[in-house]
Amino acid sequence: MFRLQKISLLQFKNYTKFSVNFDQPIVGICGANGVGKTSLLDAIHYLGFTKSYFLRNDQQLVRTGSEGFRIEGEMKKGQETTTLTCILRETGKKEFLMDGVAYEKMSLHIGKFPVVVIAPDDVVLITGESKERRSFIDQLLSQLNPAYLQSLIQYNRLLQQRNAFLKEMAVSPRRDLSLLEVYDDQLALQGQSIFDIRTKFLQEYIPLVESEYTTIAAPHDKQEAEAVSIAYQSNLQQSSMLNLLRQTRAVDIAAQRTTRGIHRDELLFTLLEQPFRLVASQGQRKSLLFALKLAAMQLLREHNGFAPLLLLDDVFEKLDDRRIENLLKRVCERTASQIFITDTSAQRLEKQLSTLGLPFQLVTL
Repeated sequence: MFRLQKISLLQFKNYTKFSVNFDQPIVGICGANGVGKTSLLDAIHYLGFTKSYFLRNDQQLVRTGSEGFRIEGEMKKGQETTTLTCILRETGKKEFLMDGVAYEKMSLHIGKFPVVVIAPDDVVLITGESKERRSFIDQLLSQLNPAYLQSLIQYNRLLQQRNAFLKEMAVSPRRDLSLLEVYDDQLALQGQSIFDIRTKFLQEYIPLVESEYTTIAAPHDKQEAEAVSIAYQSNLQQSSMLNLLRQTRAVDIAAQRTTRGIHRDELLFTLLEQPFRLVASQGQRKSLLFALKLAAMQLLREHNGFAPLLLLDDVFEKLDDRRIENLLKRVCERTASQIFITDTSAQRLEKQLSTLGLPFQLVTL
């Protein structure tokens, strides 16, 4: 059993000072728009990932008029309780501590306290550019495989260095290519490792997503079954990373960037053999989004031996009653996660949760 028992916020986004205890496996967070429902979920995410889910710049998380913030939470796994603390100081320096001991590298914390978020803007995973889907897979794999995260960090650093060198070559075309050879060898080593891990992972993950989608969509008429398919597409399916870099060297020099590699990988979604984003309804898009996240939860649970926290931010918008019912049953009855759900209407949320017959807690902001 994995639970968040308490969280305290100081000068974080909407909050000057705030603290709340959580004593149920299902927590409804209610209040009008702008009171801090999403901010509270973001603070929970911060405890798992050492960063915001919604904003890239930590300074944007500081309450207006304040300098720095503090988040503290009590996590319980089995019989062990752990205190997690994040401090952004007035100088801009960030510290993340577990039971009072600071991490030397934030990345060492990733995966210890897994979290899955479903938020309205996540539909970009379905409709947006390929980088959104790569980022999602990278985040998930980083929680499952610390070695993958380290390879990804090194790959991105080497990619930046190689691209910078290619831009320098445009100014000084006679530069010695030996350094480019070194970048290619190192980039290929990390890229090939990332590709191999992604390939093995997606062979397991994709069927789970397709199955989850069918469960959530669950049409009354079986003849209306929504056949969703997902395919992994990578340059490395045709050639090794090192060969790709050598084959495209002239193109890369002309383009002043690395044009092929695992940073161009893609997940392709189709519905009835048509591009999903072009033919799917809003409800179908949300169903696929939930399927992606719930399949991730299942793999995290199997890997860790306990279910991750699940944060559902304003998920009921643009869903019909049938899909809402299927979603709630799926996440509340069939998972062992502690679930946090935001809604503007306490009455609506209480009614929906009451029908499940499971213990829940309402927090009104």
